[in-house]
Formats: sequence, structure tokens, C-alpha cells
Amino acid sequence: MSKQKQTRRAVLAGLGSLAGAAVLPTLPAFSAPARASVPRLIKPPRLREGDVLGLVAPAGFVGDRFGLEQIMATVRAMGLEPRPALHMLQREGYLAGSDRTRADDLMAMFEDDKVRAIMAVRGGWGCARILPLLDYKRIAANPKLFVGFSDNTALHLAFAARTGVASVHGPNASASWPPAAWASFQALALEGATPTWQVPEGAGANLSGRGKDLRTFRGGKARGRLLGGNLSVLTALVGTPYLPDFTGAVLFIEDTNESEYRIDRMLTQLALAGVFDKVAGVVFGQCTGCRNPDGGYSNFTIYEVLDRQFSGLRVPAFQGLQIGHIAAQLSVPVGLPVEIDADAGTMRLLEPAVS
Repeated sequence: MSKQKQTRRAVLAGLGSLAGAAVLPTLPAFSAPARASVPRLIKPPRLREGDVLGLVAPAGFVGDRFGLEQIMATVRAMGLEPRPALHMLQREGYLAGSDRTRADDLMAMFEDDKVRAIMAVRGGWGCARILPLLDYKRIAANPKLFVGFSDNTALHLAFAARTGVASVHGPNASASWPPAAWASFQALALEGATPTWQVPEGAGANLSGRGKDLRTFRGGKARGRLLGGNLSVLTALVGTPYLPDFTGAVLFIEDTNESEYRIDRMLTQLALAGVFDKVAGVVFGQCTGCRNPDGGYSNFTIYEVLDRQFSGLRVPAFQGLQIGHIAAQLSVPVGLPVEIDADAGTMRLLEPAVS
């Protein structure tokens, strides 16, 4: 057999082995830029009754038009006018369309002069995939309040790292929005309030008189700009150019449906990456359903995991604020200065999050 025929046969064999193989969406390529200094804080304008709220799906898909209609009804009940992204109902596997489509929809909202603020309809997975496709200079030039949580943590952190535009870690548009959740968001985004959030009182009285769901791992007070979000998403950004500088920051984290050892592993990763050496304080919100389904007395409880990780820090650290995967979750600003009191279980916003 000639050498030319052998080469041709090898190529055809290689192509045949690829035929029928499932091909996942290709991640966009990017070159990591040199880490810049902390961007100047940019406050987006506050929301007003009747304003247009852009709805985007940067991660998981919505499902169908009936689900979207319910989401839009919720936004109208807020006194706002919903404007869904052009490709809101697209789907590509577990994603709400291709990476480029989702990135373009988000950028279109930042560039639409009629849109006052932007809210993610849900989380899931996928926000990190679009980070290299966003134009951060244009976002900084058109600052708007971005709202969401869970997988949207990737966007909050990227905005803090690359633009300085403040955002709100709060319910997604598809959330149930009980009165407590709405009141927290309304105070922050529409009223420009500077609230003090406190770990709620526990149910029933006890002899100690403490009566709170507060767990103080290390006492004291601290001030710094508030950075954080979902622990799983945050740790996945370590080593990328989309994680902000945590020097002097108050780190807030939450998570859901993760076993105790997984929480331990992710916190250990942050410790090994030097994040805990930089922060001024730590606030762990809620860890909803964070329990090994196998159970057993050999496991650490989630509170033991947190205590072992945080009690040895030289900064204030506590757990219990209503931040995370719960119905009545707080809305808190990413990138704004706060003061925490780990003994009292409080966090105070030092200036309005909106202009």
C-alpha cells in the first residue's frame, strides 16, 4: 500500500471514531489579562415605580412561555414593567441558549436606554461560561443594577472585579417573593436605604436568653466592601481574572444541597488560595440542605465545619443572616462598604447602594 493511501486511510479512521460522539458547547477562549487595581465604585441609578426591568437568563433555561408569563406578572406586582430578553425562551441542553446568545442578551439590556435595571430569572449553571464574552467597558459606561443570586454570583464577582459597578445579591425573578424578601429588595433598590441586617430571633425562649440563630465563630467588628455569594460558584472562579481582590473586604457566602465535606473542601480551597488571609471579616449566611444524605455520627455537622474553618481566623466571623437559598432571603449589595458585628450578628450598610 502506498504511503499516500495509508495516510488517507488513517484520516478516515480518525473521522469515523468521532462520528456519533456527543459534542458539548465549546467554551469561549480568552487570555487572562493582568490583574488590575480595584476598580472605582460605580453606583447604578435606583429603581423607580414604573421603570422597565430587563429580564435575562444567563444560566439555566426558563421552560415555557407560561412560566415566563408568571415571572412577568411578579415583576408587574412590584410596580415595574418587565422586558424579557429577545432569546429568553431558547434552550440548549441545560442552558438558556448558546453562550453567545446569553451574553448578547445581557449586553443588550445594558445598552438599552429604556431598561433601568436587570434581573436574572433563575440560576442553574452557565454564567461563568459567558464571562469572557461580555464587554466590561460598555457595562461600566452604562451602569445598571443587576439582581440575582446562586449561579449569578459569577456575574456579581466579575462586575466587581472588572467594572466596579455595584450589584444586588437577591432573589431571582422566578422566586416566590414573600413580603420579607420584597421589603428587603425594595429598601435597597427603590428607596436607597442603608439597613442594618441582623440574625433573626430563634423560635421560643431558653434559659440562656440568647434566643437567636446566631453562631459567632470569632467575635469583633470589621468594615470593608462586601464581596461574595454562592460558595460553589465563588471557589470555581479562583485562579481566573473574574475573581475580585478580597483585600480588606467582608466576605459573605452561602450554599445549598452540599454535604458537609464538600463545604469543608471549598472553604479549604479558599484558605489555600489566600483569600482568608486578605479579608477583614466573614459572614456565612444560610447553608440550606447542607447535610450528607448518608448521615452517621462519624460526620462533622455543618456548624463544626464552619467553626473549625473560621474560629482560627484573626478576623470577625459569624453565621446566620438570611442570605441564600431561602424564600425570605435578604437583598445585599455587592461592592458596597459594610460594618459587621460578629458578637451581635449584624451587618450594617454604610452608604446607599444606588445613586
